[in-house]
Amino acid sequence: MITRRGFAAATLGLGMAPAIRPAAAQEAYPSRPVTVVVPWGPGGSTDTFARILAARLATDLGQAFPVDNRFGANGTIGFNSVARARPDGHTVLVGTISTYAMAPHLFQLPYDNERAFAGIGMLAQMPIFLLVSGRSPHRTLAEYVAAAKRSPGRETYANSGAGSSTHLATELFLKQAGIEVTEVGYRGGAPAFQAVLAGETGMLFAPSSAVMGFIRSGELRALGVASRARTALAPDVPTIAEGGVQGVEVLEDLALLAPAGTPAPILSRLNRASAAALAAPEVRERLTSLAVTPNVQPPEAWPEYLAAENAKWRDVIRSRNITVQ
Repeated sequence: MITRRGFAAATLGLGMAPAIRPAAAQEAYPSRPVTVVVPWGPGGSTDTFARILAARLATDLGQAFPVDNRFGANGTIGFNSVARARPDGHTVLVGTISTYAMAPHLFQLPYDNERAFAGIGMLAQMPIFLLVSGRSPHRTLAEYVAAAKRSPGRETYANSGAGSSTHLATELFLKQAGIEVTEVGYRGGAPAFQAVLAGETGMLFAPSSAVMGFIRSGELRALGVASRARTALAPDVPTIAEGGVQGVEVLEDLALLAPAGTPAPILSRLNRASAAALAAPEVRERLTSLAVTPNVQPPEAWPEYLAAENAKWRDVIRSRNITVQ
């Protein structure tokens, strides 16, 4: 027999249940494996970074974080798969600046880049260097720019991928320096590197993860780094601004994204977990060997950052009349 007091207690308990369940659900996240989509192929710097992060998140959060390489179309295939995923925090994406800030102005995308994703936050960066062969006659950036101005179009640069971050970094540099350098296209980074190493092509921009060994050996000479301040990875290399060309700041940024509509508490939990993972000494040691620098920003900073980078690269692409066929 249910008494009036028992009925009131039961009713009170039912009334409290909705307030309790969301907190319990939040605490339970993740409740199953979290797929980490990498929009590039296996073995590259983005893939390696994602696997290091995923392994640590699996240890810290108690669920598997399998990496799924969905590559093609300059990363937009992987982005599209995440844009269509359920927004429950169990599918995330390691994004790069070339896809979330550059591709929207070069390709017709099957998703709305500004609305399809929620930013878990910036995680890490790789500085980008302007490089010539170690045997090049140009020993400083000023010498290179002066030579290019004396003979417009005579100097050449290696482009390892149309629409990539290094391609657009080169175009931004040419614009700001007021010089014209002839583009030589290559299918991938390896042949582009070999061409510059051999002296067949004069210059290229490349991220730290790919070139630190060449810089340290002297096979490639870094004339400048495209960042606001010098990098600890190569403290003797001046910034491009120090070399006399202003306004060339480009970093190979790595961010973690989720489908739009993913609850804010889940975004914050993943951001905090990622920050803790990247701060672990053994993780930092591995990232240092890859020339990747952790730089975790909160989810709240993502919209402003994304808007600024989109505006910047839209202007570069339009002013340089860059198209991808």
